[in-house]
Amino acid sequence: MSEFSHINKKNQPKMVNVGDKQITKRNAIAKATMFLGEEIISHFQNNELITKKGPVFQTAIIAGIQAVKKTSDLIPMCHPLLINGVDIDIDIVDNEHIEIFCTVTVEGKTGVEMEALTGANITALTVYDMCKAISQTMVIKEVKLIEKSGGKSDIKNG
Repeated sequence: MSEFSHINKKNQPKMVNVGDKQITKRNAIAKATMFLGEEIISHFQNNELITKKGPVFQTAIIAGIQAVKKTSDLIPMCHPLLINGVDIDIDIVDNEHIEIFCTVTVEGKTGVEMEALTGANITALTVYDMCKAISQTMVIKEVKLIEKSGGKSDIKNG
């Protein structure tokens, strides 16, 4: 028997059966750290930058929310979920970097870690897309799960 829940007895991929699991409130928070550089950060006023494509952070947040809802279409073994809520915050942390926090909540039989990670990633990619005309030295440095609650175990990575 495989140690991996997504592999069956014949060593083939499968989607985990969550039918017998209890419905619980589940939350996940993912964080993306991104280098934008001084040139891009200097264009922001009141935590927003308006480009020819529109407002950078507002557009990126909407893209991140859409990505959360589409996670099961992108990652084959993720279950489609009825998402209760998505909250994405983007903070300018210094004259070169931003942090993106994506919080996802659901009441269901499976967690929302992948949804939070997908939301943070797509938010960062959208910031990149909207700012690339100013500079292409941006780097999405790290995307990680910060917190997960509900289900079998809780995680806090800080």
